[in-house]
Amino acid sequence: MGTDPGGLSRRRFVRLAAMGAAAAASGGVPFLLSCGDSTSPGGGASGRSPLRPPQSLGISGASFAAAPGVAVIGPDESAPAWLINGVLPGPTLRGRRGERAQIRLLNQLTEPTIVHWHGVLVPPEADGHPRFAVEPGGTYDYDFPIVQRAGTFWYHPHPHHRTAGQIHRGLAGFFLVSDQEEDALGLPSGEREILLLLQDRDGETELAFEYAPTDEDLHVGMLRDVPFGNGIRLPALDVIGARYRLRVLNASHARVYRLGLSDGTPLTVIGNDGGLLPSAVNVDSVFLGVGERIDLLLDFAPLAVGGRLMLKSLPFVVPGSAVDSSQGSEMDLLELRRAEGTGAGDPELPSALSDVPSPGSPAAERLFALESPAPGDVHRINGLSFDMERVDEQIPLGRVERWVFRNDSALPHPMHLHGTQFQVETRTGGRGAVYPYERGWKDTVLVMPLETVSVLVRFDQHRGIFLLHCHNLQHEDLGMMLNVEVV
Repeated sequence: MGTDPGGLSRRRFVRLAAMGAAAAASGGVPFLLSCGDSTSPGGGASGRSPLRPPQSLGISGASFAAAPGVAVIGPDESAPAWLINGVLPGPTLRGRRGERAQIRLLNQLTEPTIVHWHGVLVPPEADGHPRFAVEPGGTYDYDFPIVQRAGTFWYHPHPHHRTAGQIHRGLAGFFLVSDQEEDALGLPSGEREILLLLQDRDGETELAFEYAPTDEDLHVGMLRDVPFGNGIRLPALDVIGARYRLRVLNASHARVYRLGLSDGTPLTVIGNDGGLLPSAVNVDSVFLGVGERIDLLLDFAPLAVGGRLMLKSLPFVVPGSAVDSSQGSEMDLLELRRAEGTGAGDPELPSALSDVPSPGSPAAERLFALESPAPGDVHRINGLSFDMERVDEQIPLGRVERWVFRNDSALPHPMHLHGTQFQVETRTGGRGAVYPYERGWKDTVLVMPLETVSVLVRFDQHRGIFLLHCHNLQHEDLGMMLNVEVV
């Protein structure tokens, strides 16, 4: 069943009324630039607004100013938000293997912050651990080499207890790495490279960036009704009859997407979190947990001029979950509209995209039991809640280990590891399979209820303290995180 983003729920009505009363009492005016049906913000007959490509920024000598601002979310519609360099999403960082990133973070917020480069292999002092959070008015200098192969990565804040609120208010963006191996494939670029940062938000303009989680949100994770792409509510994109590269990032709080096309055309997957797959795979749909990325090729030549295609989140049932939530609801994410014009012919994809060697046989095994007790309690790993100063696991540099994530809860847990990448080995229970698009290197793996997932891990770049945590943002903020020390 699809969601109805246009209805004014009782929760929204009560919050709107409260905001209006507070504004009237203070003599102010509520920040409300649009009324009526939130599915039709002036974006045309379909009620959708043009997808905005993120701005780009080089990685050498870059300045990152995190500050309050105003986000444009549709034609003539804006909302107060927190922004990097005044834009939403934050500027896309583009680097190349062998280059050096030098980035200064300026904290112009009202609370501490720090930035984590999600999936980028950096030394511990550049990884955005919450112990490095800087106070308002402070700065933090990042200086690290780009040592990994090409891929789609991202950045976001990582202060303890504040990550969810800061990402929700707008602080996130892409970090793209290129290299010679990827160059040789001749993949679509320029206007035919689409970056899509997915989030689900409240459809009401003045509530879209307000972070006020309920008790249910803190337990299940914050789920809202309306899809946003690159900060635009209900986005749409005009395409010509050519092949496109679509890089999708799930930057939501807790929403799991099952990506698919409305006409059932298979998705051609060429990469995931850690970069290119060994070879392209065609699949009907892709599960995308929070923090995961997927790299797709879409060919719009068969679509007639004037035709429309929807990138959807297809409906699914969370295995073994007794929690009543909107997780798994059908959503229309991005409308693709065929315009006039065709592109130059694209080179045929080779049968092999990238060399992805196995990390080797594991020399040790660790179990991580994922626990989300009753509402009102914290979320835990192996019975532990995060302690900034406690080291929970130690792993020797260069040793291959098998890490087993066992989901003992009724909620999905996308597990993210800092400081390295891993390969997904097995999944038992629940969905019961490792999907072809989960091959290659990854930094985040979705573990549904009733599932046990094993991955092969090897830290081979840096010694120091890194993090393992659930990327459901409420679970992370409420303690579902451990310190891992590489020795």
